[in-house]
Amino acid sequence: MSHPDDDDSLSRARARAQLLGGGRRGKTAEDVVRRVFAIQAQDTTAAGLGIRARGQDLTARAVRAAYEQDRTIVRNWFMRGTLHTIPADDVGWVTRLLAPRVLAATRHRYRDLGLTDDLRHRTDALIGQALAAHGPLTRAELAERLAVIGVDPTGQTPFHLIRHAALTGLLCHGPLRAGEPTYVLLDDWLPAAGERGPTEDAALEELARRYLAAYAPATVDDFACWSGLAVGAARRAWQDLAQAAAIVTDGDATVLARRPEDTGDQAGSPDVRLLPAYDNYLTGYRTRQESVDAAFEARVWPGGGVIRPTVLLDGQVVGTWARGSGGRAIAVDPFSPLAAQIQVEVDREATAITRFLHPPPVSTMA
Repeated sequence: MSHPDDDDSLSRARARAQLLGGGRRGKTAEDVVRRVFAIQAQDTTAAGLGIRARGQDLTARAVRAAYEQDRTIVRNWFMRGTLHTIPADDVGWVTRLLAPRVLAATRHRYRDLGLTDDLRHRTDALIGQALAAHGPLTRAELAERLAVIGVDPTGQTPFHLIRHAALTGLLCHGPLRAGEPTYVLLDDWLPAAGERGPTEDAALEELARRYLAAYAPATVDDFACWSGLAVGAARRAWQDLAQAAAIVTDGDATVLARRPEDTGDQAGSPDVRLLPAYDNYLTGYRTRQESVDAAFEARVWPGGGVIRPTVLLDGQVVGTWARGSGGRAIAVDPFSPLAAQIQVEVDREATAITRFLHPPPVSTMA
């Protein structure tokens, strides 16, 4: 897609689009999620840190309030059938667009587990009844109720049945309880989620537009890889945007013809961010070489599906990091020695993460 000499400018442009470069940051958790459209959210802590890295002085309390009190952002299974956080008012149309392909791709797994069409429909009904009667329930609590009709509460069976209920539009993630996710009825949690929104080709085009706003410069193959859509469907969305003169293509890379406004952004450099594990900056494209030097890929992707937390400098990954014992100390492992100015910014980010994960107690004094 690009020549080696172009990778630096490409990664800088992508970092800016993802609110990770050029001083760009969102003002609130909702603002961050809306501007980058989706935050990778397999892990609840990593999802919060992904929002933090893109926001201006955001606290964990503010992020949780966006999920649970304001309900402006929602965690559920979307792109590629994996957990993401997206704006609440996009849940309905995105689920209707992406879920059928995920469900079809999972049929062989359902068959292996003995989850027939009839059993899945019965468990959907039982899950709906349980959530309607008892409110938010954890995975273990739902598994206990499913055991009544003979569903094995151990292994992967409860997960697949809960995810099936989410992909069919029945439930979504609700409030955390003692740090553990719970599930709620989507229509109760977000009464407006059932509103139709864009459908069919219009929904495809809208998803492509949202992707380009948050990930460009990118290719149609990048979009297909990120979304989980068939390449043919992805190309159709690209064609629709091209016919509407909404995109500009230079070689293979595509950007929106009218880019989002950069109001309030500062173009200072260097821009250092500490990204969490599995961050979508590293999963939003088909290839990795534009953001991670090939010599260091194994230190970011050690195998087993793991993507380590990374140190990002102006769009380039320059190291990894981890939380030490107790989770308060941040240990940074740079690929090469860092300049003093960069180290100062890394230390500032590490302090911000510690403060985010371990905020000072709220004073109860008047």
